[in-house]
Amino acid sequence: MIKRVNDFLAGLPMTIVGGIFLVMSFVFPRAGIIVPLDPAWITVIICGIPLLYLAVWRVIYNKGISKISSALLISIAMIAAIAIGDLFAAGEVAFIMEIGAILEDMTTDRAKKGLKKLISLTPTQGRRITDDNTGKEEMIPADRIRQNDILRILPGETIPVDGVIIQGETSVDQSIMTGESLPVDKGMGENVFCGTINRFGSIDIRATKVGEDSSLQKLIRMVQNAENRQAPMQRIADKCASWLVPVALLIAVIAGAATHNIVRAVTVLVVFCPCALVLATPTAIMAAIGQATKHGVIIKSGESLEKMGKVNTIAFDKTGTLTYGKLEVSDILSFDSNMSEKELLALTASAEAKSEHPLGKAIVAYAKEKEIAIKDSDSFQMQSGKGICAEVSGRKLYIGNEKYILQCGITISPNVEKELEKLRTQGKASVLAADANSCFGVIALSDVLRPEAKEMVSKLSTMNTDTVLLTGDNQKTATYFASQAGITKVKADLLPEEKVQSISEIQEQGNCVCMIGDGVNDAPALKTADVGVAMGSMGSDIAVEAADIALMSDDISKIPYLKRLSNATVATIKLSITLSMCINFIAVTCSVLGILNPTTGALVHNAGSCFVVLIAALLYDRKFE
Repeated sequence: MIKRVNDFLAGLPMTIVGGIFLVMSFVFPRAGIIVPLDPAWITVIICGIPLLYLAVWRVIYNKGISKISSALLISIAMIAAIAIGDLFAAGEVAFIMEIGAILEDMTTDRAKKGLKKLISLTPTQGRRITDDNTGKEEMIPADRIRQNDILRILPGETIPVDGVIIQGETSVDQSIMTGESLPVDKGMGENVFCGTINRFGSIDIRATKVGEDSSLQKLIRMVQNAENRQAPMQRIADKCASWLVPVALLIAVIAGAATHNIVRAVTVLVVFCPCALVLATPTAIMAAIGQATKHGVIIKSGESLEKMGKVNTIAFDKTGTLTYGKLEVSDILSFDSNMSEKELLALTASAEAKSEHPLGKAIVAYAKEKEIAIKDSDSFQMQSGKGICAEVSGRKLYIGNEKYILQCGITISPNVEKELEKLRTQGKASVLAADANSCFGVIALSDVLRPEAKEMVSKLSTMNTDTVLLTGDNQKTATYFASQAGITKVKADLLPEEKVQSISEIQEQGNCVCMIGDGVNDAPALKTADVGVAMGSMGSDIAVEAADIALMSDDISKIPYLKRLSNATVATIKLSITLSMCINFIAVTCSVLGILNPTTGALVHNAGSCFVVLIAALLYDRKFE
C-alpha cells in the first residue's frame, strides 16, 4: 500500500512537478505576482501526503523504536509549518525528503530476472522407455517422470532428471552445475544431473532424483533462499531517528516555551529535519555508481558498494573468471623422430575433422588457424566420450584419450606416460594420436589464464585481502591455475551447494566475502556471498542477474579499483553526514536565537542539502590509481 501511494503521488515525474510549484511559491511573492492559492500547496500534496502516510503507517504497524522514523519528524515539521502559515517551508522539507527517497530507490532496486531465467532452464519433457524388450518410447512432461523410470537421452538433449547411466557412453556438458569448461565423459554406472546437456552418444538412464529433489531444483532453491537473506539498505536518517525525533521535539518545545514564540519552535523543527542526512548516502552512491559505470563496472545497489570496502576475502571461480573459459592447443608433442609437430597436427586434425567433440573441434580450428591443409578421412568411427578411428592417406589412426588407446590394444610407452602425467599436473587435457603400432604423439589443450590475474591477486594481497579458488574442476587443474595466479587456497571438485557451503564457512570465521564468477552454477554462491561480482560480458545472464556487481569488460583487474571506490564512497558519506549535522547544529542555534524564521531556515536547510550533493558529485570524477 505504501509503495502504491508513493508511486502514484510522488514518482519522479510528480516530484519534479512538486519542485516546480515550490520554486513558484518562492518566486511569485518576490516578483509581485499574486495567486489565489499558494503553489506550495501542490508540493505539500504531491510530496507530503506519501510522507505523512508512511510516518503514520510506521507508528501503527512497526514495533519498538522502528515506530519513530525520520518521516515522522519531517511530517511534524511540515504540519507545524502549515499551522503557522509558512507553506514554502512545509513544501521544501517534504520535497527534499522525497528527492532523497527517489535517489535511494534508484540505487537499491535489483533486477529479479536471474531467477526467472534459471527456472526457464528446467527441462519440460523427457523420453521414457515404456517397453524394455522393444525399446518403445514416449515423450512425457518432466513432472510425470518418477523415480526408477528408464529414460533415453539423445545427443543434444537436456537431461530432465538426476539419474545413473545404465546403457551407453557419452560426454555431458555439466557447466550449468560445475562450471567445467570441458564436457565430462560418462559411462555405465556414472551419475548425470538434471539440466545438463548430453553432447554426443545416446544413453539410457534410471531416474534417481526427480522433481523438487533434482540438482537443478536445489540450485533454484539456493538462489531463492540467498535472495531472501539479502536485506535492503536502511536509510541512515532512520537509524538516527530513535534519538533525533525526541531531541528535535524537546528543543522545539523548550525554545517555544522560553521565548514565548511558536515561530521559533517551528523553525527549529524545520532546520532539524534530516534532509541532508537522508541525501548523504544516496547521492554519494549515485556518484560512485556513475564513476564505476564509466569504467565498465555495473553496481546494482548501494549496499553492495558499501560492503565491498569491508571485504577481506575474495573467492574466485576458475573457468571464465580467472581463465578465458576457452580451450586452446597448448602443446604438440611428437614421439616419432620422423614426424614434425606440424605433421602431427595435420594428421590429427584430418582424423578429427568429422568429430563433434569439443577437443576435436579445437584441434581442427587450431590447424586451420595455422593454415595447415586438412585431408579427407575414410572409415570414420567415433566412440562417444573416448575417441575416434579414421583412415588418413591410407593410414589407420586412433585419436582419443588414454583409456581409448589402451582399449584399442595399443601400448603406451613409459616416456609417453611421463609426459601425460606432466600435462595432467598442468591441468591440461590430452589427446593421444596412435596407429596400430604405437602412440606417436600427444596434443594437449588448456584453458588460458587471464594475463591480469596474477597482478590483480598481488594487489589484493597488499590490501590485506585473502584470495581463494572455488571451482568445479578437478584438483590438479585447479591447483595449477591457482599457482599461476598466485592463489594459495584451493577447493576443487565443488558442486554449487558445496561452493555455497565453502563461502558460508569462510563467513562463519568472521570474514566478509566477495564471490566472483560467471556461470549459472555460480549463482547461489554469488547470492550467498556478502558481495557477488559477475563477469558481465561472457558470463551467463543468470550469474549477472544474481550478482550485486557486474564487470562488463570481464576485466578482473577492476577488483582492486572496486575496493578503493567503495572506501572512498564510505568516507564521502561519513564526511557529508558530519557536515550536515554541523550545519543542523548551527541552524538550530540560530533558530532558537530568532536569527532564522521558517522560510530562511528552510533556505539554509536547503543549502546544506545542496552542499551534500556537491560533495557527492566530486566523487564522480575522482581518480583512483
